[in-house]
Amino acid sequence: MIPFEKALPYDVMMKDVYVTCPFCGTDHVLLPLKPADLKSVSSGAKRLLVFPCCHSRVTLVDADKDYLLTDTDLHRLH
Repeated sequence: MIPFEKALPYDVMMKDVYVTCPFCGTDHVLLPLKPADLKSVSSGAKRLLVFPCCHSRVTLVDADKDYLLTDTDLHRLH
């Protein structure tokens, strides 16, 4: 079962990955990831993700077609 407190929903549009930043609340943040990077994360590779809006960072530990799973409890940040 996915721990939703550590999950971050994302959208892929035109081969770009977008999220709402859990740290500063900025909508439609373009992540420095491509869909091919998501495949490597979903197959077990960890990846450091730095949000370009506020320079906060998390480690991605897994991904599926809707969510990025991090090592940080994201829902307690607000």
